[in-house]
Amino acid sequence: MAEIRLESLAHSYAPHPTRDSDYAIRRMDHVWEDGGAYALLGPSGCGKSTMLNIISGLLTPSEGAVKFNGEVVNELAPQERNIAQVFQFPVIYDTMTVFDNLAFPLRNMKTPEAKIRSKVKEIAEILELTPLLNKKARNLNADEKQKVSMGRGLVRDDVSAILFDEPLTVIDPQLKWKLRRKLKQIHEQFNLTMVYVTHDQLEAATFADKIAVMYDGNIVQFGTPRELFERPNHTFVGYFIGSPGMNLLTVERGPSPQHLNFNGLKIPVSASQQAALSQIQPALLQFGIRPEFVQIWDTQRDDSFPVTVTHTEDLGTYKIVTVLLAETPLKIRLAEGAPVPDRAAWVSFPGQWLKLYADDYLIGESAFESSFEKPPESSDKNNPGGDDAT
Repeated sequence: MAEIRLESLAHSYAPHPTRDSDYAIRRMDHVWEDGGAYALLGPSGCGKSTMLNIISGLLTPSEGAVKFNGEVVNELAPQERNIAQVFQFPVIYDTMTVFDNLAFPLRNMKTPEAKIRSKVKEIAEILELTPLLNKKARNLNADEKQKVSMGRGLVRDDVSAILFDEPLTVIDPQLKWKLRRKLKQIHEQFNLTMVYVTHDQLEAATFADKIAVMYDGNIVQFGTPRELFERPNHTFVGYFIGSPGMNLLTVERGPSPQHLNFNGLKIPVSASQQAALSQIQPALLQFGIRPEFVQIWDTQRDDSFPVTVTHTEDLGTYKIVTVLLAETPLKIRLAEGAPVPDRAAWVSFPGQWLKLYADDYLIGESAFESSFEKPPESSDKNNPGGDDAT
């Protein structure tokens, strides 16, 4: 097992990068602790696969260092890093049996046959491959092939870490949940350092203890699923996590520091938010609140705002209500049995759930900000940024 540390890491596919947009990964520092189960979550093109390939040694970073347990491994080949990597599509030997595929990494290490049989049997039982051990890999379906590919990564007990690059893409949807639980079980059993790349928030939350959310080449937040949901540090996290994503309202300063203006409405600002605003002059200010936390009423209340109900989607276990607030659509998520006003209604925003963002980053919650600091502004090639076709 290994602690994986990224120090001042940046990467560009351009031979002579000169602009932020030339970079797939912006300059960053990050730590994957020894024995942790992590997810790297983000949309296609944000840099997830690039980062994974840098950790495994398939790519050499343009700048910065990759350290395993404090040792710089930039110049080490993938096989010297003792990393197992499971890719999006199965990587197996079709002409071999399932047993021989699982045994292959161990035989390369000259492991005694008795130990090979024991280890292959153990992993086959965990992945429910035991009935297939004598079957040729070419005769397996896509689900079974990917389980064999995963098993080849798990069969070695000396690996520093196991990296999963969207491994369930080819898996039947009904089996995905079961395999995610299997991976979690394996992590708990063997205490391996695991990093799981995905664009699916459900996969990330099911598998990982902590999730790193990537956006535009940056890790914009690293935390537990609950932290990402309740206190998103970046507007992208608010939008990407949750269903539907966070409501974002662009606001402006008014004559009173106690309120911000939204299309003629005055929305209260907390004392901590006022203090944060007094120190900055951002180009963009936004209030964010999740649909789950918006309160809707059929009569006017203190600090409520008039809205018009335009649409209700009944999704079985909950409802999504769309309203117009000052001509701007707002989503509200309600329990299945909750009443929905006919047309005219009022909404209110509980202060604890109304987040304020300056240039996309959360402000006004100092205890939280100390753990998730905004990265330095991009100014030159030492703080690059850009997209990656993952």
